[in-house]
Amino acid sequence: MHLNKLYLSALILVLPIYLSFLACKNNTPPPAVRSIKVVKVISVPEKNVVGYDKYPCSIQGINNNDVRAKISGYIKEVYIDEGQKVGKGQKLFRLETNMLTENANAAQSAISAAEANIAAAKSAVSAAQVEVNKLIPLVEKQIISPIQLETAKANLASAQSRLLQAEAGKNQAMANLNSINANIDYSIIRAPISGTIGSLSHKEGSLVSPSDPTPLTTISDTRQLYAYFSMNESQYLDFLEKTQGTTLAQKLKNLPKVQLILANGATYEQEGSIETVTGQIDPKTGTIQFRALFPNANQLLSNGNTGVIKIPKTFEKVIVIPESATVDQQGIVHVFKVEKDTARSTIVKISERINNMAIVENGLKQGEHVIALGVGSVQNGIPVKEQVISFDSLLNSLKPLFE
Repeated sequence: MHLNKLYLSALILVLPIYLSFLACKNNTPPPAVRSIKVVKVISVPEKNVVGYDKYPCSIQGINNNDVRAKISGYIKEVYIDEGQKVGKGQKLFRLETNMLTENANAAQSAISAAEANIAAAKSAVSAAQVEVNKLIPLVEKQIISPIQLETAKANLASAQSRLLQAEAGKNQAMANLNSINANIDYSIIRAPISGTIGSLSHKEGSLVSPSDPTPLTTISDTRQLYAYFSMNESQYLDFLEKTQGTTLAQKLKNLPKVQLILANGATYEQEGSIETVTGQIDPKTGTIQFRALFPNANQLLSNGNTGVIKIPKTFEKVIVIPESATVDQQGIVHVFKVEKDTARSTIVKISERINNMAIVENGLKQGEHVIALGVGSVQNGIPVKEQVISFDSLLNSLKPLFE
């Protein structure tokens, strides 16, 4: 009887624990089923792609001419304004010429005096010649002494010498007058070329001289414009290696037309041509300079503009993928191919990146499926379900990374 009570007590203690264990066992959830990620993929295409090499440039007129004074003087009149179009030979400035005019009057008086001296000297020569001519037959007839004739001849030579001196004095006076007149002419400063007037550094009343460091103004012929840009040594060697032609002249001739991007980001309406390159690399900058020519018939560009030169380069039949499909890890580029409904990380080599596209040098083949979006959340080896999208429509929906 005592044992039965003991058994009953033990059963009462254990039974709730057992029932609780059964309850917990019945409530255990089943093992989780691994989810399948839906991914957007593209079929890797082969395309012809046009990209651009870009270089900052400075723009100048084909002829920029500093206007300077040839003589010293105060500016009395300014005939032009900044930005004005002028023709070659047109008046720009007039300098004060009061002193020059006085000098010219004095020089003219000197010429008149020299002419009077010449007239007097000619008369003296004539008289001396008459005297010599008169004495010659008298000496021949021994009527007078030869000494008289020699004295007359000496007087003639002296008169002739004074005539030469008077003529030389007139020539000197005329040269002096011509010089003064030239300076008076220089007081009118004219346009050396046709073009557009730049800033006017000197106004009416300013004292100017040929030694001034700053020109009166600059005239720019901007009917055509030069765009100057530079390549570093590595870029220049690539240009020589990749451009068709055996000589530099042939390579320049084979270059395509180039575009000019203005400072506001707009593309200039006219294409240009690369014409020449300097003969050596600048040791100070390590660059070599190119020059491209652009038409400017509408005068939309001016001397001093800046911009960017875009040189097109074509890649034919290359494997391309969207930039959004790439993952860069410490310089190594990965993409996720889809093979048998599984994402597989694949290393690829990218040769160029153009307009949200990456040109694949190796690692992918045409037609393979690559995850195009959301690669940051994809892990290697996970099961996926493909949603194929158009390569072109994807690119059109993406905002360009670089212009």
